[in-house]
Parts: sequence; C-alpha cells; structure tokens
Amino acid sequence: MSVLGIDRITYGVDDLAACRKFFLDWGLKLVREDENGLDFESLNGCEVWIRKTTDPSLPPAFEEGPTLRQVIWGVESSADLDAYRPHLAAAPGFSEQDNTLFAIDPNGMGMGLRVSRKRPVDVVGAASNSWGRTERIDVPGPVYERAEPIEVGHVVFFTNALEATTAFYQKLGFCLSDRYPGRGHFMRCAERGGHHDLFLLQTPEARRGLNHIAFTVRDIHEVFGGGLHISRCGWETQLGPGRHPISSAYFWYFKNPAGALVEYYADEDELTEKWQPRDFEPGPTVFAEWAVAGGLDGNTRRQKTGAPNADSRFLTEKR
Repeated sequence: MSVLGIDRITYGVDDLAACRKFFLDWGLKLVREDENGLDFESLNGCEVWIRKTTDPSLPPAFEEGPTLRQVIWGVESSADLDAYRPHLAAAPGFSEQDNTLFAIDPNGMGMGLRVSRKRPVDVVGAASNSWGRTERIDVPGPVYERAEPIEVGHVVFFTNALEATTAFYQKLGFCLSDRYPGRGHFMRCAERGGHHDLFLLQTPEARRGLNHIAFTVRDIHEVFGGGLHISRCGWETQLGPGRHPISSAYFWYFKNPAGALVEYYADEDELTEKWQPRDFEPGPTVFAEWAVAGGLDGNTRRQKTGAPNADSRFLTEKR
C-alpha cells in the first residue's frame, strides 16, 4: 500500500486567458473549458485544473494571489482508500465525494486521495553514451521543438509547520529522501521511486506558500527543447537551464501566471529502501551545480543579456 504520485493539481487564478495560453504553450492538452475554468491533462492523463480564485468549490488559499489550491494524490485501489481514510478523517476539512477523500494538510494546502486515473504511456527518453557505456549507436540524439510533459512530478511548498506537515505525509507512506536539517524535507511517495514528489521548505520568515510545480519530461533534450519553445512564446525564465546536485535532475524554471514558478525537469535519481537520507546546508551551489541566469533566448539559442535576477542566486530562498 502506497501513494503512487500526483493525480491532479488545481490552481485558483485571476487571469484565465493568460493561464490558457501559458499551459497550451507549456505542452498540456486542453480537454474542457468554460467561463469558470479550464481542465488540462498531460500525456499520462495527470490533470491540471485552473479555476477562478473566487470559485466556491476551491479549498481556502494558504497565501494571497493566484496559487495552488489542491493536490490530489493517486493510490492503487479502493482498499488503499479504506486504509488511509481514518488518517484523513481526523484532518481539518475532511469530506468524501466522487470516490475521493479530501482534507486540509497541516500547511493549509487542500489535498486528497483517489484511485489513480492516470494511464500508461509508451514514452522513452533518449539513450545516452557515457565512457564505458555506449547505449546509442548509429542513432542521433533527439532535438525537441517543444515539450509534451508526461506528468506532474513534484510540488514544492514553503511552510511554517515543517515537522507537522512531514509527519502528516509520513503517515500516508511518504519517505524522507534528503533534508536541510530544521529547514527542508525532500520526500518521495514510497520507498521505491524518484527522488522527491514533495519538498517542504521552512525559510527564516516561516511563511506558507507555493514555490513551484514540476513537470516531468522525457530527457535533458526535452528540458532544453521545451524551455526554448516557452522562451520563444515570450514567457519569462526564473532560472535555467541548470542541474540540481541533490536530485541530479536537469531543470528549467519559468514564471507562471497561475502562481509562483513552474519547472521542466528530467533525469532525477531513482531511490529504493536502501537509500539513507543525507543532510545538506542550504546554499546556491547545493541548489544548482550550474544554472543559466535569465535563461536562453529561444531564437538565438544563446544566453539572454542583462544582469542576473537577484532571486536566481538561490531559488529556495525566493521571496
């Protein structure tokens, strides 16, 4: 019994039109729209819902302005829901409808569990050639004109309740992968899986809020191709491309009209029950082994000019 991953996220936003354009440019499929909201999905059916901030069906916001309002996590079977129900039933805002359990976590984020509705997809990233291990022969590496995200891979929240929120998700089977002692916890849904599905960060000012949502793509080449396309579409880079030393993933962050930041990423570490959490001291070189400040111009394929944004120094300290 374990949580499988993120099945749906829901934003509360001010500008539906801007969000419609952004997520179409981002590579999601628009499957429903009306005057009250938009429903997108990724390649494997992971859902991204966009609703007006005034929508009464949304859970309360944990910060002002457009932001994420709910994360629905997928499980394997209805038996899993039965097993998790007592834990969620004790949480604020508990309800049950449409075969989904809803609650509010200790950080104030709306969350829920349902039997996963994602579908298998036949997607394979590019093989790579490293010294002593040749996997790509007589085949050129791919070049992507844009990205088609496979799924929402992880969410990152600022919190003022690090220990309580961590304990809440550990009772759902989440495992600690790595940590900033007293500051941040990287957590994965189960013992075996990608480096993190959830990252909780308690900065010195101890506030609640959304840092970013991350979308998994096939490989590093799609990170680059997707990022260049988004740049050509006129959207602003926050930081990237670059590489995280903690998870080993390649990344590219953009500012998101739905709130905070959004990320393409690929090639994260895969962990098992043998993994032992490591402790890190927060800092720029821990966050990014290397990163391009200001991003790349989608047309020239060169670094954009201008002074680096001060927030690019250490994204996890972003105000």
